[in-house]
Amino acid sequence: MKFDIPYGKENISFTIENDRIEGVLESRANEYEPEADQKALVDSALTDPINSPDLKEIARDKKEVVIICSDHTRPVPSRFIIPPMLAKIREGNPEASIKLLIATGFHRPSTEEELVDKFGQKIVENEEIIVHRSENKDEIVHLGSLPSGGDLELNKHAVEADLLLAEGFIEPHFFAGFSGGRKSVLPGVASRETVLGNHCGEFIAHENARTGILEGNPLHKDMLYAAEKAELEFIVNVAINQDKEIINAFAGDYKKAHEKGCEFVARLAGVKAAPADIVITTNGGYPLDQNIYQSVKGMTAAEAACKENGVIIIAAECSDGHGGEGFYNTFLEADSVQQIREDIKSRDMSETVPDQWESQILARILDKFEVIMITGAPRKMVEDMYMYKAENMDEALSMAEDMVAEVKPGITVIPDGVSVIVEK
Repeated sequence: MKFDIPYGKENISFTIENDRIEGVLESRANEYEPEADQKALVDSALTDPINSPDLKEIARDKKEVVIICSDHTRPVPSRFIIPPMLAKIREGNPEASIKLLIATGFHRPSTEEELVDKFGQKIVENEEIIVHRSENKDEIVHLGSLPSGGDLELNKHAVEADLLLAEGFIEPHFFAGFSGGRKSVLPGVASRETVLGNHCGEFIAHENARTGILEGNPLHKDMLYAAEKAELEFIVNVAINQDKEIINAFAGDYKKAHEKGCEFVARLAGVKAAPADIVITTNGGYPLDQNIYQSVKGMTAAEAACKENGVIIIAAECSDGHGGEGFYNTFLEADSVQQIREDIKSRDMSETVPDQWESQILARILDKFEVIMITGAPRKMVEDMYMYKAENMDEALSMAEDMVAEVKPGITVIPDGVSVIVEK
């Protein structure tokens, strides 16, 4: 069988003998036939919002409007979402002052080039864009405590808006259950301290902090509360296929519209695990495979399909390197993966350190499996993080076969690890 899996902005092609393939786990989003083109899907969602008045009616008496927008790490087709949102707002209130607030969460700031790539030149040139910086105390407002006890601190532009909106996309998320909706607020426009508290070791280790789970998920509970306190009123979220094209859109109340979107994505993304000694996965290509940090997401899909003591191969370009100094240094300075896990387990919520959550999940994976990365990241960087680097799929498979005891071990392929919910 021949495979073409995403890697950066290109694909990696390879073949595997049919008798070695245990399964190919793919979201049915790639087969889904949309009812209309991308623009029409968003327009239709805005015309018939879920559990909400029309956006133009909501905006009619609102002077200060803020739209929380996803950052450069998310493949949200914003150029199809933001223009009709702006048109609706200005139809209801031509005098409204509108700001686009980039939800960087704990990521680095988006560059102008990345913003143009996301929104198009016209939006970047003509609209007021503010990039959230979680460590900038001058733009942070304290709003009390979260249900978990952590501090709730959010960007002042979001808090002080007369009308707070958000755009985004919904995909399976490896500890928040699903992306989108309430996640635009927390972690999107939250302070450093609020993000750290929400992503604490106790929550990440919780059995319900897993892909596709919202019920009983402690991170989700805090996120919903933050969105409520921020008075997030209306969202436009989309579902996309492997080509990053919109296949459905959901607009309206931030809870109800998000719930409908999650139900739709779950129906397409759910796949039965096909356990194998070797599991090949990706992080869906650009922009989600820009660094090792983000690529842990794709590894979690393989984690759910890999046999005990098996090998995970992930193809992720990582043009941006490791993606987080704290994340990288945790592995660089540790004596073992087990030490990392114990250190994190011993920390209180208030002691959470930057990127700890990603370190915690990667350490969990590395404690059970060997991981080989096909990547452009430097070999030393990969090896410092207790993984192996391969230059291509042939080399990766050869290395994996040497690591497992089976002769001609079985292989499961997950072409896009961030698009599936692997059900055991």
